[in-house]
Amino acid sequence: MKLSHHKALWLMVLVTLLWSTAGVVSRHLEHAQKFEVTFWRSFFTVCSLLVILPLFQGRQVFGRMRHSGAALWWSGLCWSGMFTFFMVALMLTTVANVLVTMSLTPLLTALATRIFIGHRIPLRTWLAIVVAGAGIAFMYASQLGQGMSLLGTLVALCVPIAGAANWTITQHAHAQGKDIDLIPAVLIGAVLSSLVTLPLAWPFQASAWDLGLLFGLGLGQLAVPCVLAVVCTRVLKAPEVALLGLLEVIFGILLAWVGAGEVPGHDVFVGGSLVIGALVTNELVAWRLRQ
Repeated sequence: MKLSHHKALWLMVLVTLLWSTAGVVSRHLEHAQKFEVTFWRSFFTVCSLLVILPLFQGRQVFGRMRHSGAALWWSGLCWSGMFTFFMVALMLTTVANVLVTMSLTPLLTALATRIFIGHRIPLRTWLAIVVAGAGIAFMYASQLGQGMSLLGTLVALCVPIAGAANWTITQHAHAQGKDIDLIPAVLIGAVLSSLVTLPLAWPFQASAWDLGLLFGLGLGQLAVPCVLAVVCTRVLKAPEVALLGLLEVIFGILLAWVGAGEVPGHDVFVGGSLVIGALVTNELVAWRLRQ
């Protein structure tokens, strides 16, 4: 499947819109709680990818997974952490808190690759890290004494940490000439997330309505957009993908606001503006320098 640059841009916008639906959908669940929500979303992602993956890459893909080396499985472990922490955080705090915190992934990745691989960090990225860090610190400070909301934001912080570890592993493998296939890694992550959260999710309380919504998340919020994102990254440049990926934060907050009445607080507007502004500025400057 080969796309023009224009179509890839719009398809990536659609991908971010699909990714952003997790928050608003989770607000309409009836009985399912933290770990059960995570289990069913991951389980339905596994079911979806077991059908999609052979159609997308052929049946031999499962045989290739067995011989792909340790990096694929380490990446799958990171994906598992991202899936699990993300959904648990959504059940503890606001959608806006989770999405803004999650958007730190590119900056934490820059730090991780500097520490573990020795990649140089440009001055603009150091400045972006400082500004974004100030934004997150402001959000955290405003939540002191709020109990579950602060706990949820701390759990959400584990998502970009796992994401940074994932992309560091991916870049290290690439430097050694062993590229990690994204979709099989996502499948492994979903399987591990399901196994880890199953005993914590028991006994199940989800209604038929909940299961329908969580099936929609597994298929339409995770499995399908991950496959589409792979197609887009073959056409789009890394800065384009990074900038378009930030739309997930904007779409997610707006959907939760309109679809669930979850109005972002003043701390999210201030802290989130600092984080998103730092990320956008860093990517735009990098893009202009490459030009």
